[in-house]
Amino acid sequence: MADYDIVIRGGTVGSSAGTFEADVGITGDTVVALGRNLGAGKRNIDAKGKLVLPGGVDAHAHIEQLSGMGVMGADNFESATGAAALGGTTTVVCFAAQHKGKSLTKVVEDYHVLAKRGAIIDYAMHMILADPNARVLKEELPALVKSGHSSIKLFMTYEHTKVDDEQLLDTLVAARENRALVCVHAENNGMISWMGRRLVERGYRDPRFHGPHHPRLCETEAIYRLAAFSELIDQPVIVYHVSTAEGAKVIREARGRGVKMFAETCTQYLTLTVDDLVKPGLEGAKWVCSPPLRLQSDQEALWHALEIGDLQFVSSDHAPYRFDATGKLRAGPEPSFKEIANGMPGLELRLPLLFDAMVSKGRYGIEQFVEWTATAPARMYGLSPRKGQITIGSDADICIWDPKRRTTISDAGVHDNTGYTPYAGRTIEGWPVTVLRRGEIIADDGKVKASAGSGAFLPRDPGEAAKPTGRLSPEFDETRNFGAKLY
Repeated sequence: MADYDIVIRGGTVGSSAGTFEADVGITGDTVVALGRNLGAGKRNIDAKGKLVLPGGVDAHAHIEQLSGMGVMGADNFESATGAAALGGTTTVVCFAAQHKGKSLTKVVEDYHVLAKRGAIIDYAMHMILADPNARVLKEELPALVKSGHSSIKLFMTYEHTKVDDEQLLDTLVAARENRALVCVHAENNGMISWMGRRLVERGYRDPRFHGPHHPRLCETEAIYRLAAFSELIDQPVIVYHVSTAEGAKVIREARGRGVKMFAETCTQYLTLTVDDLVKPGLEGAKWVCSPPLRLQSDQEALWHALEIGDLQFVSSDHAPYRFDATGKLRAGPEPSFKEIANGMPGLELRLPLLFDAMVSKGRYGIEQFVEWTATAPARMYGLSPRKGQITIGSDADICIWDPKRRTTISDAGVHDNTGYTPYAGRTIEGWPVTVLRRGEIIADDGKVKASAGSGAFLPRDPGEAAKPTGRLSPEFDETRNFGAKLY
């Protein structure tokens, strides 16, 4: 009689703490044993010469979502999460996006219908608040947090989704009351609007002017202001998609004075630059995302910020818009940079690109790769220890990597519905060949093996980032955090 349902044999198991040679025993949906020469399995997977790593946790992806500009993303839950599985990601935290005037409760319910129908990997949801009025914050939000939606997203820019300073403060207070985490797209809306209008008036319309449209200072100023608000209320925040060296510096300084500020960056800001926007005609629209791509020197600063802990993890910010009239070119065949949908696909290629940049090229080890792509996001968002690690009792979400496999990325070779990838033509080393979600093989040898709707919702308690500080002295509280007393 078999001792386990599945035994993954002879591989090198990787964690954020180190690597070791071991078999992995799985019973049902759970890892139940780690050791050498484990007993018989009903199914045995040979992992000799391969890496056995936790399935990726992508904590920032837009799926089946209508943008503030009124553009529908290219992916539904089936196409997005199927592509994610093929790239080694087994858990995604996506968005339930409220638009102004909408009930947040109804918005969350509607997204759950879509996810339940299509998701192939497991999922949780951030709640986007575009209309944080008293009813939403006092009546709807508490019940939604209790039901497992423990993170809120706010925008400081975009005309149809942005909140003003007082709305941001009100939401921070509501989050503190309900022990939720607030995640923020931090850019100064006035700077972006002012620059965009003047650029277009002077005839600068091409996609390459999307960079000047979002000046570097708009990120720096917004993060600085967000840090001040977080400090006033003593409410933890996560800064999304940090793109500049200066933005990372503001975060470092805020954390240094005790602000409970965390941050992510994204694959594109570590692997692409503003030069990628400079293409013939409108081709550069494929590389339009917000914040925009920056400089090589920013890449180096962001890697360093990850290394020293100012940034904690790397997400994809998967925002897929086709290069046609349904997406990037929705405003017509000759849109200005202001009219091009902001976003790029990234769910499938996040892990392979980062593995190549970090491990294959020798910049960092397996430990950092696992930490920044799986363990840290799971910990920050209340998914740990179930997700983001291979340990006894954790879900058997496992990705078996061939570290030597070389792959040339192409538009035809990706599996989401965007129709292109901004990384086409790159050859990378290291690729996920077999992916398990809760003990079931969901991707193998480039094919999805699981059915739509087999992914499960993951209700979350507040993660590590949302825990109260528990260390403020009365003097510190009176002089810098008095706002925390006023809710």
